[in-house]
This record gives sequence, structure tokens and C-alpha cells, in this order.
Amino acid sequence: MKAVEVTEDGAIVCAEELARYLDVAPAAVPGLLRSGALTSFYERGEGADAGRFRLTFKYRGASVRFTCAADGTVLNRFCVPARRWETGL
Repeated sequence: MKAVEVTEDGAIVCAEELARYLDVAPAAVPGLLRSGALTSFYERGEGADAGRFRLTFKYRGASVRFTCAADGTVLNRFCVPARRWETGL
């Protein structure tokens, strides 16, 4: 499976691909989505970006964004890891 598959209903991201950027087990991804702990946003490009789409996922302060061509080819990945605050500083 490609990292992102395009379907009639939208796009599907491979759980293994998403899990590695969010530091969770791939098997946990569906449950996290169902519970709302892992959120997702789907955006379609307009104007100069027509034919592209962007998927953004957020979980516990971390986020990962996939910018894709119309066929699901990932053009860019952007990841912001969760901040881990240390006490006693």
C-alpha cells in the first residue's frame, strides 16, 4: 500500500506511515481516530494548488501534514513533534 491511497470517498493514510510520525503503535491508529483522540483534516487545493490535497493529523500536541498530488503521491511531509516539558528548569 502507498502511504496515501485515493478513494471515491477521499483519502486513506497507511496506519504504519502515520503511526511512525506520531509515535504510536500502528494498531492503535483506528481506535484513536474513532475516539477522537487523533483528529484529522482534509483540504482540497484551489487556484494554483488545484489537483492537490492536504491531510493533517493531530495527536497529543504532535501534528503531521501530508501534501499530496491528485493520485495520492506524497509531495511533502511536515511533522511537528509534541513538546516534552521538563520540570525543575
